[in-house]
Amino acid sequence: MSYILIPLIVVLMIMVVVSLVRGIVAFMQSTKMDLERDPNATGATPAQMMQNKMMFNRIKYQAAAVVVVALLMAMSK
Repeated sequence: MSYILIPLIVVLMIMVVVSLVRGIVAFMQSTKMDLERDPNATGATPAQMMQNKMMFNRIKYQAAAVVVVALLMAMSK
């Protein structure tokens, strides 16, 4: 069973890093857009929505990785 969990942890860690990088890129884009945006405009920009989505994905993948690590530790001797 650990032969399945260890690669799963690696895949989840890669997904966490990808989500983090995409979230940071979206954050940088939204910051640039906010500086150029009309001060009276309301609502979230598409870049801000992407930032929120990527950061939520990062949290999901981190939680899944923690669960897999806990399973692996529980199964070890």
